[in-house]
Amino acid sequence: MSLKGKVALVTGSTSGIGLGIARALAAEGADLMLNGFGDPAAIEQERAGIAGSFGVRAGYSAADMSRPDEIAGMVADAEKTLGAVDILVNNAGIQHVAAIEEFPPERWDAIIAINLSAVFFAMKAAIPGMKRRGWGRIINIASAHGLVASAQKVAYVAAKHGVVGMTKVAAIELANSGVTVNAICPGWVKTPLVERQLEARARQEGIGVEQAAERFLAEKQPMLRFSTPDGIGSLAVFLCSDGASTITGAPLSIDGGWVAQ
Repeated sequence: MSLKGKVALVTGSTSGIGLGIARALAAEGADLMLNGFGDPAAIEQERAGIAGSFGVRAGYSAADMSRPDEIAGMVADAEKTLGAVDILVNNAGIQHVAAIEEFPPERWDAIIAINLSAVFFAMKAAIPGMKRRGWGRIINIASAHGLVASAQKVAYVAAKHGVVGMTKVAAIELANSGVTVNAICPGWVKTPLVERQLEARARQEGIGVEQAAERFLAEKQPMLRFSTPDGIGSLAVFLCSDGASTITGAPLSIDGGWVAQ
């Protein structure tokens, strides 16, 4: 398929899942607005590399996803500089692990702001333009934890369950507007952050990294394979295709069977 002429805004796209999605959309011809934190030189290198490799326009916004005014400004900037926001991928997220009675209130507030409220504010800003143009794709990156729970992740699980619910509401409201809204729910994904965690676990347990990875996966997934940012990007591309035009309001698992149990 081709997304040439479409503009995609992907939050949290300077690394990991978000970057995988951004590159997959650019590979199909979509112009991009990247967003996220990191080393400015590295971000510029990635932005320029995407633009050069795929022959698309690529911009960058440093908007803080915990600030509604900056989120609205990011959408407005994308519409001004790239002409539209046809595809919105809400991917930005953070994590903190602790028991409920020990969970720091400031970490609760930050996770709810970035993982949940930012999705609302980005959709609120992008939907009017999509409705005017009669076409749009909103893809919210939830999680297996948007469908089931794990201990010590109260804020993350609450936020991701909220993202799935918000996705369904938006899908119903936009059902006859040409705009679809879906949630991708990954299980364990092989990112640089996870690779570092596996290396640390292997050292701690005195085993190889491959064995540590298998143990890690087996705690949740029947399939002992990681999903990848590229694979999640491919699913996002499909959701933007004509073949997915009646898929809306769906939480789509890509989790090695995690929530099938």
